[in-house]
Formats: sequence, structure tokens, C-alpha cells
Amino acid sequence: MTNENSAPLLIVISAPSGGGKTTLCRELLAARPEQLTRAITCTTREPRDGEEDGVDYYFLDATSFLKRVQAGHFLEHATVYGNSYGTLKSEVLGKLRQGKDILLNIDVQGAATIHARAEEEAELKRSLVMVFLTPASPAILEARLKKRGADSPAVIQKRLGVARQEVAQWKHFDYLLISQSVAEDLRRMQAIIEAEKLRAARAQAPEF
Repeated sequence: MTNENSAPLLIVISAPSGGGKTTLCRELLAARPEQLTRAITCTTREPRDGEEDGVDYYFLDATSFLKRVQAGHFLEHATVYGNSYGTLKSEVLGKLRQGKDILLNIDVQGAATIHARAEEEAELKRSLVMVFLTPASPAILEARLKKRGADSPAVIQKRLGVARQEVAQWKHFDYLLISQSVAEDLRRMQAIIEAEKLRAARAQAPEF
């Protein structure tokens, strides 16, 4: 059972493209509907089938995205495979100040920026928990990308090349999850959250 007196968490989950972070985030949100909420990110990419604006992402055109960058609205932003992504400061800080645990599904580049910003801002640093999820081998990742059926063979090879660089960054995260089954990934992620909630730096002991 979660310690209700502990400070809220900003949980960042990163993985190579096709690594399973979207599935893990979906399962985690379903398992903790009262305690956990998503940080909805902005993107300039086109919506995929079934995705909704304001639910899955905030879908922006390139001009609108650039205006937000120039206005300093993003906690982090990056361009990946020709599309821009960004996390709004207001989205993250607003929910933390409401006492909500936030789940952020983000690439390695964005996670590094969030980590750097947290070093400068105590409110973020106190909340931040960074988790890197990766398949056990390049072959498993390649099979997942092919099964997804969203990319051409050339794009898949490009994603695998980027994945090798991303996996090399795992030491900069608080936790490493080598993906197994969906159920096992979820079990271990739940354990991480419970442990982080009990850290003395975040917890509040009852008065005696």
C-alpha cells in the first residue's frame, strides 16, 4: 500500500523505440488509476490510428510548437526521426503541486534534459525517479519492431542503430529494467514505486 504521506513522484520511463515503454506505461496507469496520472507530451507527428488529441498527445503543427519553444514553455523538447516532442512545464509542475504522481514516457534525450533541469530545481529533483527499460537483446528488439508493422526495413535498421546508442546511456538512470513479460515488467515497476515512496527524503512519519 502506498504511503499517502509521501511527496509525489515524477516517474520517467525511457526505452529504445519498440522497447515496450508504451505498453508498460499503459499497464501501470491501469494498475494505479487513483495514484498515478500521465504527463501528456506535445508532438508535431501525425496521430496514429486511435490516438486522440489531449489524451495521447497534444498534437501541434510545427509553427505552434516552435512558438512554445521560443516562449520557454517546455521542460524539455527534442526532435526524433523528424518529429518534435516536448513536455510542458505547466503539465508537470501543475500536477506535482496537486500531489499527484506523474508518469512520463519519454526518449533518452528528453530524460537527460529532465535530469539536468532537476539538478537546478529542487521541486523536480525531490520527485524525480528515472527508469530505463530495454529488451534483453538487439534480436528481440528487432522482432518487436517488425511485429509492430509500422516501419520499413530501412527505418527499422535505423531505429536499431539509435537503440544501441540509447542503451549505452542506462547508467545515467536510477533503475534498469531488462524487459521480460508484460506482467513481470509491471510487477517490478510497482515495486520501484513503492520503494521510492518509502524513501526518508520523501516520506512523512506520523507524530507520536
